[in-house]
Amino acid sequence: MLDIADELNRWVEQGRDFAVATVVAVGGSAPRQPGAALAVDSEGTAIGSVSGGCVEGAVYELCRQALEDGESVLERFGYSDEDAFAVGLTCGGIIDILVTPVRADGPARPVVADALAAAARGEAAAVARITQGPADLMGRAVLVRSDGSYEGGFGGHPELDRTAAEEARAMLDAGRTGTLRIGASGSRCGEPLTLLVESSVPAPRMIVFGAIDFASALVRMGKFLGYHVTVCDARPVFATKTRFPDADEIVVEWPHMYLERTETDGRTVLCVLTHDAKFDVPLLKLALRLPVAYVGAMGSRRTHEDRNKRLREVGVTDLELARLRSPIGLDLGARTPEETALSIASEIVAGRRGGSGVSLTGAHTPIHRDANPAPVDLIGSVA
Repeated sequence: MLDIADELNRWVEQGRDFAVATVVAVGGSAPRQPGAALAVDSEGTAIGSVSGGCVEGAVYELCRQALEDGESVLERFGYSDEDAFAVGLTCGGIIDILVTPVRADGPARPVVADALAAAARGEAAAVARITQGPADLMGRAVLVRSDGSYEGGFGGHPELDRTAAEEARAMLDAGRTGTLRIGASGSRCGEPLTLLVESSVPAPRMIVFGAIDFASALVRMGKFLGYHVTVCDARPVFATKTRFPDADEIVVEWPHMYLERTETDGRTVLCVLTHDAKFDVPLLKLALRLPVAYVGAMGSRRTHEDRNKRLREVGVTDLELARLRSPIGLDLGARTPEETALSIASEIVAGRRGGSGVSLTGAHTPIHRDANPAPVDLIGSVA
C-alpha cells in the first residue's frame, strides 16, 4: 500500500472511498514482492499493480466487492495450468493478496490516512495489519513511526497493539516489509494471528563523485531506480544544475570532505567517477571504511592497479580493497555514457538483490531471489 502512497494520499485528501489490495506473501517466481498494491476507488479508477497483469482483473473485482460490502478478504492466486480459464499466474508462482476497504467511516481510515501522508512526505513509517485472525480485527491497523510512537490499534487489545508496534518498529528499522505470526498466548485474543508489516523509508542515497558526462547519465539512471541522487565535485564550473538537472542535490566541495560530513547508511551507494588520484585516494580511503552498500570507482585496469597501490600506501588494507568495485560496472561492452550508466546500475542491482550478473538464457537459477523470508513466529506461537 505504501508503495503507491503519493496517489493514495491524494485520494484521501479528496475524500474518496477506496479499497486496496496488497501482496502479503509470495512463493516461487512471483512478479511482485510483499507490499505491492493495487487500489480501486468508488468510481472504478485503479492505480498500482499486484502481479504485472496476470491477476489484475480478478483483484480489481475483489476491490469493488470490498468497497460494496465493507469486508476484508485474503485471496490466494497460483498457477492454473489445469484450467486455462482460471485466474492464475503464468509464471508459476503463488501470491496471497489482502483486500481491505478504506472508507471514510471505516475504523482504519485515520491510521491509513496518516500513514499515507507520512510516506508521501518521505518520512519513515510502518503499518501493521492483520491478514489472518478474528474477523472483527481485520481491516484495523497500527501506524508506527521511527521514534517508536504509534497510533491506531486492533479494537481493544492494548497488549496486542504494543506487541505489533514493537515488531513493526524492528521491521521499520531494517526497512523491511513482510509478515510475522503471533501465537494465541502472545496475541491475547485467543487465537494466533498473522500480521503484514509494510515499511516506508526515505529513498536510499546515491552519491556520484565527479561532474563528468558519464555522471549525468548515471544520475538519470539513479533517479529511475528510486535513489536520492547527489552529485559532488570540487570544481564549480562543472558541478551545476544546468549540467545535472535531474540531481536532487549538487555539492561543490572536495569529495572526501563532503563524505566525512554527510549521512550514509547500509543502503547508500557511492560511485567515484573523478578518475583523478588527488580526489580518488582520500575519498576511497574513507569510503571503503564506511558501512555502505556499494563503492565503485571508474577507470581502466591500469588505473585500477595504480589506484590500489596508492591506497595501500595510505594504509588501506587488502580486506578493505576487496569491497571496491573497480573497474566499475558489469561487462556489457558499454561505450557511451548511457551504456556505462546501465552497466554501473546493473552491478548495483545485482549486489542489492544477490544476482550473478550472468545471462538468464540457459541458466537454471531462480529469476527472482527469495528476498522475503518465511513469516517470523513470535511470543507464544503455536503456528
